[in-house]
Amino acid sequence: MKYGRTLSQASNRFIASICIFLALSISAFGQTNTSKPTTSTLMANGQDPTKGSTYVGADTCKTCHEDLYKTGFVHTPHIGLIRTGKRGCEDCHGPGSAHVEGGGDVTKIIRFSQLSVAEVSERCLSCHQTSAETSNFGRSAHMAKGIGCLTCHSPHHAKEGPSLLVNTQLTLCYGCHAKQKAEFARPYRHRVDVGLIQCSDCHNPHGTFVSNQLRTDAAGFEVCVKCHSEKSGPFSFEHMPVKQEGCMSCHTPHGSSNQRLLRVSQVNLLCLQCHTAIDGRDIPGMPSFHNQATKYQACTMCHTQIHGSNFNEFFFK
Repeated sequence: MKYGRTLSQASNRFIASICIFLALSISAFGQTNTSKPTTSTLMANGQDPTKGSTYVGADTCKTCHEDLYKTGFVHTPHIGLIRTGKRGCEDCHGPGSAHVEGGGDVTKIIRFSQLSVAEVSERCLSCHQTSAETSNFGRSAHMAKGIGCLTCHSPHHAKEGPSLLVNTQLTLCYGCHAKQKAEFARPYRHRVDVGLIQCSDCHNPHGTFVSNQLRTDAAGFEVCVKCHSEKSGPFSFEHMPVKQEGCMSCHTPHGSSNQRLLRVSQVNLLCLQCHTAIDGRDIPGMPSFHNQATKYQACTMCHTQIHGSNFNEFFFK
């Protein structure tokens, strides 16, 4: 009898365990089915949350989002979407009929805060890809590192200018580029900190076909000649490092402890990096009478047109 009672108790415990397991499973299944998917989940699965919706017009959007419409849309360049016959809000967020009919159902509209970086940039580039300034963003260094449009721009809450930046350009750039920020604090530097020039004057943050996202002129030459046009040539007698290696072979572009943003403190040391006689190399070495006495240490005292000359092959004039 004792054995029978023990077996009965074990059976009861087993049945109770099965009931609890089934109850938890049903509860979890119910929660899974009743929870609504997020916009990001839908987009990641290739589903458009606005599929099947129709356009309702910006005036309908304004009935619920009036403050945002007046402060974060009317006074931005995007108001031009309506003025040029497009749809405005729904050009970015998708058709809104299902969103409206659902009483503002957030899963029936495209919310940028719920999209991945790639999804946000893809939507922005659907319009901005046609601009020469932004057409390379898909292959840019920023995009490759997960920096998307909304990292720097805010369509509705911008703080800086028509570019809809979330902060000043300098603050945004320095937020990631700490090394360059330190370089601009050196004794000789381009005057970015005082606003004379901006990072985007030399770099295109949306990408170029040149390293470091540098801008170039029409001939493909470095952006330095945009300001230093007298150095661009063409010259009858070219200094090859200028054309082949570029300005940064001798200068540091952001800042330096040396005058003229030179990479070394003495001009002759810079020149001797190339002009040292080495067998098998066709670069002329230092003449024998240049014994590096004090009067020969400032090469540019005589070779004044070191970037190129139209009159003298030794760049004397």
